[in-house]
Amino acid sequence: MSKLTPKICIVDYGMGNLRSVINALEYTVKCNIHVSNKKKDLDSSDILILPGVGSFNDAMNNLRERDLFDNLNNEVLIRKKPLMAICLGMQIIMESSEEGGLSHGFGWIPGNVTRFQVSNEYRVPHMGWNNIKIKKQSDLFKGIENDSDFYFVHSYHVNCDEQYVIASCDYGYEFAAVIKKDNIVAFQFHPERSHNNGLLLLTNYINSIKGQL
Repeated sequence: MSKLTPKICIVDYGMGNLRSVINALEYTVKCNIHVSNKKKDLDSSDILILPGVGSFNDAMNNLRERDLFDNLNNEVLIRKKPLMAICLGMQIIMESSEEGGLSHGFGWIPGNVTRFQVSNEYRVPHMGWNNIKIKKQSDLFKGIENDSDFYFVHSYHVNCDEQYVIASCDYGYEFAAVIKKDNIVAFQFHPERSHNNGLLLLTNYINSIKGQL
């Protein structure tokens, strides 16, 4: 694989609108985009994207039914392949969630997922545009100003140690909007639906990985 055209595999586990992710990526840097749940495609890719919309339990069940749980563990933890997780994808990489009763996730980043506990002036789900606070400098945010708006749709959010949080958002209280650990980066918002800021974020991410290939 040429360093100029990284192969991106969007993991298809039956959760979410993958077309919007594909469309956004096609507006970024040159790359080969594949949608798959096959081991051979995970293995041959340079970058994995784990999107998702829906419930935590359904996501984990679908991943196991498609034999993706062990395969993704191998790619991310053993082979250290770069992975980007989006929305529900960010939540299932945590240790557990209270959604639908206690459910276990991948546990790639220590922490859990809880429902928003906010006053009546805040509606749940948290839906629409909201600004993020950049807490740690990163190549991801090149050209993106602090307090830039991104598009959110979620009722649950991640709780994890501050060392992993590189950007936060406020919705009644502060929560993690972007987290990073080693080869893993995850967004609670939808970069693919966040117009110019989202496209720039995706571009920055892919360019940062290209430099490592």
